Amino acid sequence: MYFPDWFIVHYSYMITIFLMVSSLYIIVMRSNMIKKLVGLNLFQTTIYLLYLSPSKITGGTVPIIMYDKPGAIYSNPLPQVLILTAIVVGVATLSVGLALVVRINEEFGTIEEDELFDGNV
Repeated sequence: MYFPDWFIVHYSYMITIFLMVSSLYIIVMRSNMIKKLVGLNLFQTTIYLLYLSPSKITGGTVPIIMYDKPGAIYSNPLPQVLILTAIVVGVATLSVGLALVVRINEEFGTIEEDELFDGNV
């Protein structure tokens, strides 16, 4: 398989890598805490894509016992279950982070990290 063909076949991985790098850039380079939380949320979403992309098997059927067919290829249901749990944890993490940002804004009057670390507040 030639190098350009690999990009065409695995385009979902290329999109995931691009989103992951851009979300890490947002987290590291921005000083606004809300923007950092958005970057963290985007990073969590790319992890979901990373787990779900290889879980779909072409020609695979739903793994339900009552439709058991000899020689059938089944898709793995475990990644979907793990991602449902990760979504709940991600929503809880985002809500706690937003609550902390609100408290920091009430206490110091800013949500910019640069202003907090400079000691001008």
